Amino acid sequence: MSLPKAYFLIFLVLIVDQLSKIYVKTNFVLGEEVVVFDWFRIHFIENEGMAWGTKIPGQYGKLILTVFRIFAVFGIAYWLSDSIKKRHSNYLIVAIALIFAGAAGNIIDSVFYGIIFDDSHGNLATLFSPEPYGTWFHGLVVDMFYFPLWRGTLPAWFPVWGGEEVSFFNAIFNFADMAISTGVGILLFFNKRAFPKTA
Repeated sequence: MSLPKAYFLIFLVLIVDQLSKIYVKTNFVLGEEVVVFDWFRIHFIENEGMAWGTKIPGQYGKLILTVFRIFAVFGIAYWLSDSIKKRHSNYLIVAIALIFAGAAGNIIDSVFYGIIFDDSHGNLATLFSPEPYGTWFHGLVVDMFYFPLWRGTLPAWFPVWGGEEVSFFNAIFNFADMAISTGVGILLFFNKRAFPKTA
């Protein structure tokens, strides 16, 4: 895959990711949910940017996370450029491009959303608000895709969670997360094609 094609894929992911986030942010109140199907919902939440809503504690936790992710994206960009120059497998290049685009999409939220949106608690957010909810590098990542495929009570004999009410799949995520997961999935499931052995 050529560099322009990789750029196009990254650009496409970023456009879809940001348009979906901006739409949800400006049309949903925080916590609002729309049922598309029983197993697929649009549910607006925000988080600090780590998986499963995890936080780095302390005053500078969010800043540390954002800066770390920026450095990581530079590393991924180098890996992508180097893989294209060395004409590595298209499986590898597509996977890296998707991971890069997804990481960059969530970084955009973290870096800019705090200064371009106002708060979503109890009201619709305004884009380019004169009263933003945060500061540079302290934006919250917008998530919205929710797939509660199964809900019920586990049988009493089930280890650890027996008798408890559970929902599968509980994660709420965004298009950038989907791109990262797809890229990682390609590397895992097409490992031999992504990293072919050289003679």
